[in-house]
Amino acid sequence: MMVYNDILIAADSGQVSALCLLDLSAAFDTVDHDLLMRRFERQYGLRGVVLQWFSSYFSGRTFQVVCGGSTSSTIYISCFVPLGSVLGPRLFILYMADLEDHVAEHGVSFHAFADNTQLYVHCRRDDVTSGVL
Repeated sequence: MMVYNDILIAADSGQVSALCLLDLSAAFDTVDHDLLMRRFERQYGLRGVVLQWFSSYFSGRTFQVVCGGSTSSTIYISCFVPLGSVLGPRLFILYMADLEDHVAEHGVSFHAFADNTQLYVHCRRDDVTSGVL
C-alpha cells in the first residue's frame, strides 16, 4: 500500500514513476549461513551466546529423499533459512538489508517484505523525454 500511495502522490505532482517488482523464487534457499553470521557480528553487533544460538540454529541441517523404499544420500545444507518458520522472513530481511542502502545511493525508493521487493523511481515527464533517465 505504501508504494501505491507514493506513486499516486508523485502522479498528483506531475511526475511519472517506474516500478520494478521482484519476487525472488526460492530466495530463502539462497541465504549463505557464513555470510549471514558475519553480518550479524559486524553489521548488527551480535556476539557471544546470541551469535552461538544463531550458529546452532543453522548447523547440522540435512535432508534426504525417501521414495518407494529407497533413500538418497544425506545432503548437508549450508544455504537456507527455514521456510514457514517465524524467523525465516526476518532472517532473510536482515540478510538483504544492505540492498536498501545501495539502491538509495542511486535515488531509487525501496520497499520489501521477505522475498517480495519493490523498487521505484519518480521523475518529471521532461526528464524522460530529454533522456536524463
